[in-house]
Amino acid sequence: MSAPFTVLIPARLASTRLPDKPLADLGGKPMVVRVAERAALSGAAQVIVAAGAPPIAAACAAHGVRAVLTRAGHASGSDRLAEACELLGLDGDAIVVNVQGDEPLIDPALIDAVAALLQKQPLAPVSTAAHAIQSVEEFTNPNVVKVVTDAHGLALTFSRAPLPWWRDGFARGIAALPEQPAPLRHIGIYGYRAGFLRAFAHLPPAPLEQCEALEQLRALWHGHRIAVHVTDRAPAPGVDTPEDLARVRALFSGFPMSMARGAEAKNSSFIQNS
Repeated sequence: MSAPFTVLIPARLASTRLPDKPLADLGGKPMVVRVAERAALSGAAQVIVAAGAPPIAAACAAHGVRAVLTRAGHASGSDRLAEACELLGLDGDAIVVNVQGDEPLIDPALIDAVAALLQKQPLAPVSTAAHAIQSVEEFTNPNVVKVVTDAHGLALTFSRAPLPWWRDGFARGIAALPEQPAPLRHIGIYGYRAGFLRAFAHLPPAPLEQCEALEQLRALWHGHRIAVHVTDRAPAPGVDTPEDLARVRALFSGFPMSMARGAEAKNSSFIQNS
């Protein structure tokens, strides 16, 4: 039997590309509530929103979603989650899955897989997910983060650059994907041990993290391991821009959520980048 785990959903109002994003209406409910409802379909023992502002906490309360109010000025979602762990009094060994507050169509099975992987990898305080890249366009897109792993499924590095770099095949430009190992696209979902989350908030930023603008590189830089679950399904559409919001709204208004699975596949071209 899998150990119990907690889903924490960091949510703030200060998104630069889509202000007040957690409160955006999706079929009559705020987006953050839709995310929490989706996460509740996983095996999580509890789903809690780490709210960065009172209006988010109030919206959650109005829809029966548990929330804790955190400080507004956190530099990152992981910092917000670290405070939430303190407020909730979570044990250091407790498993927390970070589900982004703009993923209203997230697959509950992916949440379970990330939590289960952390239970199986005692040397890794962090877990995440990836799936195979299918096109050269994705492979060369710096907004698509790549990950390479070792023989045990632990991350070697993450990068916005095309990885792995196929020396001979790319001599005349990137016209095809490398075959072995198959390139993997990182999916922005994380599992943590609560004690690591609290410690991570105090680690100094790493030069490689700052160069790539990828916070997960801080963990690797300081010698921590990240276990990677490789799924055969691309993630569902997330919401990062007004255009994304319009598309996901269409999914909620056009047909029931039971039919959303097919829409997820059809709309994979605008999947949010990790």
